[in-house]
Amino acid sequence: MEPVAAPLGGTCDRAFAAVEQAFADNFALRGELGGAVCVVVDGRTVCDLWGGWRDEARARPWAPETLVNLFSVGKGLASACVARLVGTSDLDPDAAVARLWPEFAAGGKGAITLRQVLSHQAGLPAVRRRLPPGAMLDHDVMARALAAEEPWWPPGSAHGYHVNTWGFLVGELVRRTTGRTLGAVLASDLAGPLGADVHLGLPAREHHRVADFPWPGEVAPEEEPPGLDEHGLMVHNTYFNPSGLSGAGVLGSSAWRSAESPSTNAHGTARGVARVYELLAAGGRLGDDRVIDSGALAAATTEQVDGPDLVLGRPSRFGLGFQLPRPERPFGPNPGAFGHFGAGGSLGFCDPEAGVAFGYVMNEMGPRWQNPRNRALLDAVYASLA
Repeated sequence: MEPVAAPLGGTCDRAFAAVEQAFADNFALRGELGGAVCVVVDGRTVCDLWGGWRDEARARPWAPETLVNLFSVGKGLASACVARLVGTSDLDPDAAVARLWPEFAAGGKGAITLRQVLSHQAGLPAVRRRLPPGAMLDHDVMARALAAEEPWWPPGSAHGYHVNTWGFLVGELVRRTTGRTLGAVLASDLAGPLGADVHLGLPAREHHRVADFPWPGEVAPEEEPPGLDEHGLMVHNTYFNPSGLSGAGVLGSSAWRSAESPSTNAHGTARGVARVYELLAAGGRLGDDRVIDSGALAAATTEQVDGPDLVLGRPSRFGLGFQLPRPERPFGPNPGAFGHFGAGGSLGFCDPEAGVAFGYVMNEMGPRWQNPRNRALLDAVYASLA
């Protein structure tokens, strides 16, 4: 029996037919299960497409309002929130973290700045002490563990992607500054005014909209493998301390969806992600309203680090939270583009020079590094602009 073709829906400007074809090919040729893509050019939505299935059984079609876990695309959303707070002088990138968070000074961390945290230079990608399963669902537990931790390398001397801890570090600073969680700041200061369907900490009333996200492979063990050296322990714990830190084994649970793990468990639609980046492509302005200070946004997208990444084992490049393009992993042809990829292929970015804002979400884990699905979509966008 032939498999049922993936249902596809949405609208696409005829000039961007290549994007629609690439999206369809992702299902027919590249193993897509379900997903959506939204492309905005100069404030006009030229593609708003969705298709496939919300579940492995292929019983529930993807809908325009389907939410899905965005993984590290949430770091870009959080970075936009931080840029807004820097622009309102609520946060200072060069202030010591311990000035707002005194307990953080433990373990020789008194001089670490917010700038170093945002650009993955703080030396805190992991916690050494084994944390109990489920600890990542409790922000206070993670914040206390990170406050007590000693850096894995001298802060500021190198950078390494803080895969999961970045969100707890930034979230605690936002909470101590504003009295609100990072998710609340996103909802009230950005998502609400923009009408963007993106969330850090998803209300229970919205859980019915979330697509399943099958986890590939086995769930991580609750103990680290024996015989690891210091670097091996750092890399292992970056992803798996506590077990479930990256989502393995808990991704579809109500507890995971409701918690705020800002590095890893943002939820949203492609349309919602593109809406945030539409604001960023416009320099932080929404109509006549200045939502994010243009200087703060420019600073957030200025290179802070570029080169060997101690966690990833390959080069990476960051501004103040935002990923910046490298030749082997571009967002498009223009060097001023910025955004953030998510595990398995999801992507949110903007290219101010081309006036492009882009959101792509999906629920079938593809390659984490060179992903053929998002690359096909990106190539199609820029081919359509040519």
